[in-house]
Amino acid sequence: MGERGLVRTMVVWVPDWPVVAVAGVTGRSPDEAIAVLEKGKVLATSAAARAEGVRRGQRARDAQSRCPELVVLKYDPVLDARAFDPVISCLEAITPGVQVIRPGMCALKARGPARFYGSEEAAAEKLLDRLETYDVQGSRIGIADGPFAAEQAARVSSARTRVHVVPPDGSPEFLAPLSIDLLEQPTLTDLLRRLGLRTLGAFAELPATEVLTRFGPDGAFAHRLARGRDDRPVTGREIPPELTRTLDFEPSVDRVDQVAFAVRSIADELIVRLTELGLVCTTLRVEVGTESGRVHEREWLHPRWFTAADVVDRVRWQLQGSGTATSELTSPVVRIRLIPEQADPVGAHADGLWGGGPDERIHRALSRVQSMLGHGAVRSVVIGGGRGFAERQTLIPWGDPPVPARPTDQPWPGAVTGPDPKRWPALAPTTIFPEPIPAKVYAADGTLVSVTARGELSGAPSAFALQPAHGAGVQVADSNKLYPISSWAGPWPTTERWWDPVTASRQARFQFQTADTRAWLFTLHHNTWQAQATYD
Repeated sequence: MGERGLVRTMVVWVPDWPVVAVAGVTGRSPDEAIAVLEKGKVLATSAAARAEGVRRGQRARDAQSRCPELVVLKYDPVLDARAFDPVISCLEAITPGVQVIRPGMCALKARGPARFYGSEEAAAEKLLDRLETYDVQGSRIGIADGPFAAEQAARVSSARTRVHVVPPDGSPEFLAPLSIDLLEQPTLTDLLRRLGLRTLGAFAELPATEVLTRFGPDGAFAHRLARGRDDRPVTGREIPPELTRTLDFEPSVDRVDQVAFAVRSIADELIVRLTELGLVCTTLRVEVGTESGRVHEREWLHPRWFTAADVVDRVRWQLQGSGTATSELTSPVVRIRLIPEQADPVGAHADGLWGGGPDERIHRALSRVQSMLGHGAVRSVVIGGGRGFAERQTLIPWGDPPVPARPTDQPWPGAVTGPDPKRWPALAPTTIFPEPIPAKVYAADGTLVSVTARGELSGAPSAFALQPAHGAGVQVADSNKLYPISSWAGPWPTTERWWDPVTASRQARFQFQTADTRAWLFTLHHNTWQAQATYD
């Protein structure tokens, strides 16, 4: 224990872990010049890439210009975490209570290993030797009071001095000269820099009450970290039960029905084990190993949870998912692995008093069609963020998580909202026409309504008439019939691609409500009115 009960913490860090993880999967060596990209920017680099000037945060083009032989790989957080799990298991084999901070970094209490191996340094060397035995090279360890100081100690260590120990109660002095950016709070650190506070020590000298008043709870927490008073506990992860089920075929099997019949036994074992643990599987990964050496894997999602029959069906559908429904396989199967990717407590998926949940028959039918036609052949619509009408629609393959392409929680200046939040609580219209419907909007005196460059109307909209063009693909009853407008809102002018005089487009948007309580979205572009969507 350190000052006032601070826990002596040991942090194990594998430098450049995203590079190590993706290199191991792709069969490359971490010694190559490798850069891992996330959202078009460099997330992590190998030592060889850094020697050529590649740095974190660079765009892919800039990084490749500095190192033409650079190998660019895409970051996969699922792969990153999955590859780190064997490292955690390796450490847990000699010391319990390992807490994962992030893939590539974990923490554990230093007291137990230090007492068992004689000292903190001896325990750290034992852990590093264990990792090298499992071919995890270049790992480093930092030991200090609290996880934050121990992490920084691990980062200041080097390949020669793999262990850096901060003496008990010495964390404030160790942290004082380090950069304020280590707090990983960009908004706070930017403000502190403008105030002239560039080191953790300078920030730590501020009175705690003043920091809480000025910067709030997040600032107070960062202040405790800077003072070396990180009192967060180190909680070892609960080792999950081994739920993966593997079935080997000797000799190999070349018929779907034979594989499905054999899989039933391990499917029953998996579901029984989950039931004993009070869990249900909602995401299942099926790996099919063939005699040709290839492994075909796919994740299956379920609207509720998998039963043994559901598991067998997914295996059969995956085997038949090559585009035909024949019982013959292109290559005999030698191994089947069932891996529950997500298991939830059964209470989280129990029916309510009056039932609930998606219709299982619909899900089974759509999943079956998807397995025959391809993963992206059956899709559902998810409403996302955006400014336009059609761009808010995201088509998601059936069974995949409903994550829109554009996040809805981001600000979208210029986006059209619902005409009446009480009647239309959703921001998106219910029907978007595949092709806009030409229309005419009239003022009370019968003249066509127009909008000036300053957004001024020639007259208040009083009625409109729809004029569907040939081939528009939309059926509108009573074409050219006047629809009286009971209320309206607008105009909301928008200018798209204003920097390009060729493709620049300016339009005004309106919302109309007719006497039949129907709401419409209209646009006016170059004196041409078009109906874009409706709120039903």
